[in-house]
Amino acid sequence: MSSCSRVALVTGANKGIGFAITRDLCRQFSGDVVLTARDAARGRAAVQQLQAEGLSPRFHQLDIDDLQSIRALRDFLRKEYGGLDVLVNNAGIAFKVNDPTPFHVQAEVTLKTNFFGTQDVCTELLPLMKPQGRVVNVSSSVSLRALKSCSPGLQQKFRSDTISEQELVGLMNKFVEDTKNGVHEKEGWPNTAYGVSKIGVTVLSRIHARNLSEHRGGDKILLNACCPGWVRTDMAGPKATKSPEEGAETPVYLALLPSEAEGPHGQFVLEKKVQQW
Repeated sequence: MSSCSRVALVTGANKGIGFAITRDLCRQFSGDVVLTARDAARGRAAVQQLQAEGLSPRFHQLDIDDLQSIRALRDFLRKEYGGLDVLVNNAGIAFKVNDPTPFHVQAEVTLKTNFFGTQDVCTELLPLMKPQGRVVNVSSSVSLRALKSCSPGLQQKFRSDTISEQELVGLMNKFVEDTKNGVHEKEGWPNTAYGVSKIGVTVLSRIHARNLSEHRGGDKILLNACCPGWVRTDMAGPKATKSPEEGAETPVYLALLPSEAEGPHGQFVLEKKVQQW
């Protein structure tokens, strides 16, 4: 057990919004902060950059597409800290708008990381959350726009307060299959793999929050999805309106909700405000 038993963890944290979130948590969170990255060399370089600023994050490798990698991290957290206080699921990918990769390939690859990878992290790490823990899933307002472009039937399913995780997984798999068969638009899906992957993240957040309330209500764990805004990163490009530091504000606000806070919980949050899903 570490001498400092509280711990916060950020996925995909070696650059961009994840790096900015990690920096803010190093400054504001009373405990250890673990910076994770798929590439160990880049992760360690990011840690050194923060150390040069007088901060002291720890590093652990994490590839959210690799279940063994997730489980190694889970075992480390259990052994070192006996659990987890703050989890920020930031890792994600996006194809550029004019990328020539066939759409069905983009769909499969994007959902594999953004939805299924995030789901695997939650499956392994949510059971480690300590009382008054905070979970932040970095989604996107693109998920809201994509939702509004879905057929009424799909919108109803994604907005349902009773949809199960199994049903959500079925829908995410159906989207990938429909793109392979060239029928996704006919089946009521929008033309954005990234948008659908982030619908998945937002709805998964709603489901997990509901489950936490049902099974661990007394622990006062708060779990939300959020949009950091349009941020100048490798993903969004140089024309975006926000700096990574500005993009980190809402995720960090949710990660550091005070222990007495009753909410938000199970919400989609933009600019620190709850949005109608």
